[in-house]
Amino acid sequence: MSTSETSTSASTSETSTAEARAHGPQRRTVLGGAAAVAAGFALAGCGSDDDKSDEPKDRKKGEKITLTFWSWVPGIDKPVDLWNSKNPDVRVRVEKVSAVDGAQYAKMHAAIKAGNPPDLGQIEYAVVPSFLIDNGLLDLTKYGVGDHKDKFIGWQWQQSVFGKAVYAVPQASGPMGLFIRRDLFDKWGVEPPATWDEYEAAAETIRKKGAWIETFSATNGNRFAGLAWQAGARWFGTQGDTWTVSIDDEPTRKVADYWYNLVRRKLIKTIPDRQNAWYKDVQTGAMASWLGASWGDALLVGNAPKTSGKWRVAPMPQWKKGDGAYANWGGSTTAIFAKSKYPKDALAFAVWLNTDPESIKLLIENGYGTPGAKQGYATSDLDVHKDFFGGQEYSKVFGAASQGVDTSWKWGPATDTLYQRLGDAFTAAIGDGGSFRSVLKKVQGQTITDLKEKGLKVEAG
Repeated sequence: MSTSETSTSASTSETSTAEARAHGPQRRTVLGGAAAVAAGFALAGCGSDDDKSDEPKDRKKGEKITLTFWSWVPGIDKPVDLWNSKNPDVRVRVEKVSAVDGAQYAKMHAAIKAGNPPDLGQIEYAVVPSFLIDNGLLDLTKYGVGDHKDKFIGWQWQQSVFGKAVYAVPQASGPMGLFIRRDLFDKWGVEPPATWDEYEAAAETIRKKGAWIETFSATNGNRFAGLAWQAGARWFGTQGDTWTVSIDDEPTRKVADYWYNLVRRKLIKTIPDRQNAWYKDVQTGAMASWLGASWGDALLVGNAPKTSGKWRVAPMPQWKKGDGAYANWGGSTTAIFAKSKYPKDALAFAVWLNTDPESIKLLIENGYGTPGAKQGYATSDLDVHKDFFGGQEYSKVFGAASQGVDTSWKWGPATDTLYQRLGDAFTAAIGDGGSFRSVLKKVQGQTITDLKEKGLKVEAG
């Protein structure tokens, strides 16, 4: 589930919800330059094990221990309770952390710095590299994580692989689609847009009817990254032991220009998504669609129950009709922190949580995205809110989108900071009428500076 290392979540007076979580058919391997990436991290001291004062150890036979697990996943308590009922010697205690504006990551980094992090934490794919900078995560290879590789979808597994090291166990991803109010689209004679040109035309029609097609949420850098991903952007790369930063590349400029045009023409709102005003618009029909991820089904169900039966899911619009290019928004891992005293037990729990059929069933019921596991569920199991979507087998849309995600996209260090930079710059641009292209140029420079300050070699891509 995504949620929001960088995203915001909200609850409304109507109902409360748990916080929720590119280009072309070619599917290349993520982190193809992983060895170089690992070398780049090493420049900042990553992987150092000089501190022997608190080394991991094996649990003695019959010894009872408690592992701490920080997470924001809705309903995570249920699978954890199931684990505890089956494993009385290795209990897991969940501590819920806020996923608003990256609060959970700030808390995790602070705990690492203080020397008292939890044993396990939910960390989104995009920010795993950030934790490697401060030696926060444990390399799981020597604890047998490789024995479980084939249990997980390849590209999700690779998101936490750097060189030969594996730093987390996949949980779920968030392939993107277009949630639409089918009743309103039909009423206004609007077809689900197959292209971004058609999306703009639909925005014009819907605005004339007094509603809005969507919002451009300035603070949601995570979703903007997904839109750029679909267009063929490559924000991060490696050349030898040097990181390259290309946020201000042509595909991202195309995306920025597109949304700037919608904002400039007042065809789209600019309120933050997944906050109270946005939920009210979703509940009332003032907003007729949402470019969201697979985990968004639970978010809509939880916050707009009176709209049940009126929603459908359509594929994400394409830059060119028939391209089949999609994107991913969010997705999480279960990571083990470097200070965990019982890494073998922590790893056993992380693998069980994300592969055991009973656990997956509980996670699906509470809306956590598209599972990272290859087995343990059927595609139809993901249609847990089928009635809300008018009987549509909507998971098929997200399944097809997952196959079209360009897996050559690479996350870089300090992505959580990058999202904050984007949020600040987009908010300022909307406020003063500045171009969105200027945002890219500014954030590109800031990101290069941020990485250099972390001791990494970096240059503009």
